Amino acid sequence: MNIVLWILQSVLALVFLAAGALKVSQPREKLQQAMGWVADFSTPMVRFIGSVEILAALGLVLPAATGILPILTPLAATGLVIVMIGAAVTHARRKEPQMIAANAVLLVLAAVVAWARFGPYAF
Repeated sequence: MNIVLWILQSVLALVFLAAGALKVSQPREKLQQAMGWVADFSTPMVRFIGSVEILAALGLVLPAATGILPILTPLAATGLVIVMIGAAVTHARRKEPQMIAANAVLLVLAAVVAWARFGPYAF
């Protein structure tokens, strides 16, 4: 199970690192073409969301890999659950059910990591 969790953590980290990097590095106008929800938020908020995603991605892997404060790994996963709840609410308001499904998948994966790393498969 530990290997499965590492795979989940790595996949989640890659997804959120890429998504966060886009949000912090691209101009708002360019982001709006691919991510319609950006129009509903200010540029600083979009940058903040991207920064949170990058930090969570790092938190999923680095603390566990280095052994330095490994409690941050399940906390990062819990943070991503919260981010995905917010994303699902935003997409629901915008009537984007296909995006809600993607949010739900990422939410479940992050919840599994949080549950397992807080509980039976903690470091």
